[in-house]
Formats: sequence, C-alpha cells, structure tokens
Amino acid sequence: MEFIQKKKSNKHTFTLHDDYFNFAYEDKSGSGDTDFDYADFPQKSSVQIEQNEWLRNVGYLWIALGVFQLGYAIYTEASLSGKGFWIFIGAVCAIWAYFSKVKYTVFRSERGNIFIIQDKNHDEIIKQLNIRKKSQLLKWYGDVNPDNELKNEIKKFNWLVDQGVLTKEESEKKIAQAELLKKDNFELPGERLN
Repeated sequence: MEFIQKKKSNKHTFTLHDDYFNFAYEDKSGSGDTDFDYADFPQKSSVQIEQNEWLRNVGYLWIALGVFQLGYAIYTEASLSGKGFWIFIGAVCAIWAYFSKVKYTVFRSERGNIFIIQDKNHDEIIKQLNIRKKSQLLKWYGDVNPDNELKNEIKKFNWLVDQGVLTKEESEKKIAQAELLKKDNFELPGERLN
C-alpha cells in the first residue's frame, strides 16, 4: 500500500510493507527516506506549519501603507483615485501566503521525524500506521513468554495497555495466564520430589 502526498514543493511518500513502512520526502531543501518498524510509530504528535513569512509580512506592510495613504488622502481631502492600490496588492500577498502554507502532523521517533501533510490522506495514513502498529506489537509481545519473569510479564502487558494495543480486561487475562503458568512451573519440581 502506498500513499503519496504533494503540497507546493513538498512530496511525501508512505510505502506500507508487511513488517515495516518507508517514509520518503522531497522538498526544496533536499530528499531522503527512512524505514520504520510499525511498533516504533509514536503515539504523541505535534503540529508544524510551514509558510512564507516574508510574503505574509510584506503583504501586511503594503496593507498598512495603503491604509495610511488612503487615510492621509481623506484627511487632506485629496483625490482617492488609485489610493487603494497598495491595500489590494498587500491583501493578495497575505492571502497567497495564507493559502500556500503547509500544515504537518509530526511524529518524533528515535530513528527520525515522520511528517504527515494535513491533506485528504492524512487521517487514513495515521489510521493504517496505528492498525499495523497494534498488529506488530501483538505479534511480538502479545503472548505470555514462559521464559520471562512474572514481574516483567506484568510490566509488558500493562505497557501494551498504555500503547492502546490491549484493553485493561485483555491485559488482566494475560497476566492471570502468566501467573498460572509460573505457579504451575513452581509447583512441578516440588511434586517430583514427593
């Protein structure tokens, strides 16, 4: 499965494989790509906005200049002909700067940051990554490990609840299975001695 996002000079490609996904980007500053395990996809995110601040500020400056020019013409009772020109140009620049901005949802991980452009594919990309994350975490950690210490198993299943992979009830069942397994393993050597 692949998602391609394009906005201005930015192109982000998410290629979803069975066990990992690739995030590739191209923008005016360069390009790159990184492979991530689904399990490493972070829960928390932030929002980052990329916009042409210079264009926005010039637009505001021209609007202010136009308002001053218009106000001065009204004050001096001069002709108003052509006095709204800078207001119009400034408004065009400010509107252009507003509509050309790019909003990202940013997920920060140890292997790098994942930028998802806020467009029509945004929600579906996050949904697919979270579905596959849950599946991978269940595959890796969802079963009781008989070789692991009980306290580590309890920590593991509580962590899976924190990750949104298991419900509290599912976690309690897994912990009960681990406790029963450890109890059985503990009693067996004693039974053999008798």
